Amino acid sequence: MSVPARALGRLRPNTTALFVCDIQERFREHIHGFAALASASQKMLAAAKLLDVPVYVTEQYPQRLGKTVEELDISAAEVVLPKTKFSMFLPEIQEALRTRKITSIILLGIEAHVCVQQTALDLLENDYDVHVLSDAVSSMNYPETQLALERLRQSGAFITSSESALFQLAGDAKHPNFKEISNLVKKYQEATRTSPLLYKSSI
Repeated sequence: MSVPARALGRLRPNTTALFVCDIQERFREHIHGFAALASASQKMLAAAKLLDVPVYVTEQYPQRLGKTVEELDISAAEVVLPKTKFSMFLPEIQEALRTRKITSIILLGIEAHVCVQQTALDLLENDYDVHVLSDAVSSMNYPETQLALERLRQSGAFITSSESALFQLAGDAKHPNFKEISNLVKKYQEATRTSPLLYKSSI
């Protein structure tokens, strides 16, 4: 008996968007594993360019909390929006998703149990597939991240990793950008191996 396509959570570049949630300067010193989160986010932003995946970025109250950290290149983002609402599911983003006929969202950012969680729940409620990257979400208190990921899994989100999502988007070693994707994985391989967001033992 075949499994319904929706339940499988396939990722395809032409129907997928990347959400970058509130990775801002003021959080740098307070978020658990921030450097690892930023590294995985860099990798996904670079992959989005290679695979022509649209990027949507939000910044929570940037007047007080600062802009997106400088190491993340968001210059090619389709939308960069300030917000006070915790969820990224803002009217401007909703319209952009409809226009592009997006069905799947890859979600990364902070904090896992607040803005990431509320974004994911809004997306799920509106019938999007949501893929939360476990190595690219975090909170000030690490246990909150684990609780949020479990909560989202229970609600129907797919909990995955940046590398897994990246290879799923590529789909085939014959993809025209596969060499660049493979090089990207190699470039961030050491950061992935030592990520405190993937390996509890390194906390």
